[in-house]
Amino acid sequence: MSASSVPAADITVDGTGLLCVTLLLRLRSRIADAEPGTVVHVVATDPAAPLDLPAWCHMVGHEYLGPLSGADRATYALRLAADARPTRPGAPWHPAEPVR
Repeated sequence: MSASSVPAADITVDGTGLLCVTLLLRLRSRIADAEPGTVVHVVATDPAAPLDLPAWCHMVGHEYLGPLSGADRATYALRLAADARPTRPGAPWHPAEPVR
């Protein structure tokens, strides 16, 4: 999908000034009750965001749609998946512990 065809946001998460770890915690909180198919735009100033956001989406199963072109601030889009894999509550970069 080209950056010019990224759909409008249903949810926008402002991660300005946050490192990716904190950004992912905020993102997880904001999308916790969102429906599958929801388009999320993430504003991120952390230089690692262009690598971390697609990697996180791949890990959990959300569809990474790419950066938005022409945005005032660095903004990335993703679409929430129905079958996303859970992550640890305080560590969204680690898969959730299996239930025993």
